[in-house]
Amino acid sequence: MLSQVELGRSAPTINVLWRIARALELPFSALMTAKQGRGARVIRHEAAKVLASHDGTFTSRALFPFDEPRRVEFYELHLAARGVEHADAHPAGTTENLVVSAGRAELEIAGDHTVLEQGDSIYFQADVPHSYSNPGSVPAVMFLVMTYADTVG
Repeated sequence: MLSQVELGRSAPTINVLWRIARALELPFSALMTAKQGRGARVIRHEAAKVLASHDGTFTSRALFPFDEPRRVEFYELHLAARGVEHADAHPAGTTENLVVSAGRAELEIAGDHTVLEQGDSIYFQADVPHSYSNPGSVPAVMFLVMTYADTVG
């Protein structure tokens, strides 16, 4: 798959980019945004990079990039009705804060299940395998803040 991406014959999925970032010991968003100097940084909606799962049921858009010394990423997530997205464990000490802005979401975090309705939020240790699913009949929209511990890798 990587060779197809290198040749411009294929766009990488979220899972492929995640594995590349982990192999390079980079935060996920470092592969999605260009580093800029000081000052205000605008990411126009139409210019934002949107990544999709292999089946297209899950999309992720970085709303602001990871940047030292701030060790935080902010994403807008869309999950199709009855869609599921599995996430590998993030680096040790990583946390996620997720809020559902539309629809419903069910999270499985290290075997525990939690259902979130519109307006609900959850904060959890994301250094364990976890998944997001949409048990509803309409798309779910979520906003995710991921915070890394002192070391990323």
